[in-house]
Amino acid sequence: MQTINPAKDSPAWIIQTWAAFLLSISMTTFGIVNLPVDNWVKGFMGMGLAFSIGSSFTLAKTTRDLHETKRLTARIDEAKVEKLLSQHDPLNFK
Repeated sequence: MQTINPAKDSPAWIIQTWAAFLLSISMTTFGIVNLPVDNWVKGFMGMGLAFSIGSSFTLAKTTRDLHETKRLTARIDEAKVEKLLSQHDPLNFK
């Protein structure tokens, strides 16, 4: 049976994604804080930002879990087929 090695992200890619995330959050927060509007408007926009971040993490996790489930199901199906093929005797005509 073959062993499938999952693809690993490089450390540079991980640093770049975290840096982009932190930069975008900090710049958006800076923009909200410096808006020339009342504090309740800033609070409303801050809550919108917080919920957007939370839902983005939830969507990413759900997508990852769904992908991993499909991979696991495919591997189980592949193992079942390999077992059936290994047990099959083409010369046995019963």
